[in-house]
Amino acid sequence: MNIVFLLLGLGLILSGANLLTDGASALARRWGVSDLVIGLTVVAFGTSAPELVISIMSAINGSAELAIGNVVGSNIFNVLAIIGITSLVRPIIVRHSIMTADIPLVIVSALVLLAMGSGPVLGDGPERQLSRIDGIVLLMFFAIFMRYTFAQAKSGTTEALPISNKPEMPMAKSVLWIALGLGGLILGGNWFVDGASGIASALGVSDAVIGLTIVAAGTSLPELATSVISAIKGKPGLAIGNVIGSNIFNIFLVLGASATISPLKFGSITETDLLVLAASCILFWFFGYFFKKSTITRGEGAVLTSLYVAYTLWLVANARLFHLR
Repeated sequence: MNIVFLLLGLGLILSGANLLTDGASALARRWGVSDLVIGLTVVAFGTSAPELVISIMSAINGSAELAIGNVVGSNIFNVLAIIGITSLVRPIIVRHSIMTADIPLVIVSALVLLAMGSGPVLGDGPERQLSRIDGIVLLMFFAIFMRYTFAQAKSGTTEALPISNKPEMPMAKSVLWIALGLGGLILGGNWFVDGASGIASALGVSDAVIGLTIVAAGTSLPELATSVISAIKGKPGLAIGNVIGSNIFNIFLVLGASATISPLKFGSITETDLLVLAASCILFWFFGYFFKKSTITRGEGAVLTSLYVAYTLWLVANARLFHLR
């Protein structure tokens, strides 16, 4: 039954995120908001909506490890698996400005989380946790990132994400889509967290492991599908913006909002997991910037994908999947 709740919850989350994005985009266009602003806000939020809902619901339900594991696992999956698989389909050509500005921001976000996860940074207690103060700091980083992104957009150095040219949606339908989307996200988030926690209990493993693996991969399905389809259509570069936006949103917005609602203890989310995330981001930048400037090759994609498989096997080898807590 837990698997049923997990799958139904994931389906509702993905469908809800899609409806919410479509409805909000239609309203934004009706109010004269540019496609660039829509892409930087609505679409970016839509791709991170599954992680946001699941992490907030986990925080509310007291499953802090699931909330943090979801974000850490999703970000590792984004960099190693999604970029790896996408570049296997077709090498990814990355603009120089992305290599020198945007990807370093992803690295900074991972290093900030590593610092917070290594012990109290702001003097708020001896435990390894994201306190409400940490959450507010992360949200401040998110605000700075958004301000930087809009500044880049105004200067003409940032490209808008492609938005499909759909017929204008009636106002009533837009509002209905937003309402249904939010409802699907909330209900689906509850079901997904209940199912994931139930599976963790049945297997005798921690919420952290479920968050790092099953939940992380499940919530990253929209990003994976978008990136692979873009590569097949001859636009593999879209995967870069997809991953960059998702990873920054996940750490600064998702964990920031979740920790502000309720402090999140890292528990069995180890410093090694956080180091893997930071190292993955640095390797991603290193491949694109040094080995073959501004290109992620198929060989490098194979390395990234292999590293994700190795990380998952490492979890198993350390008996974190099949041993009791």
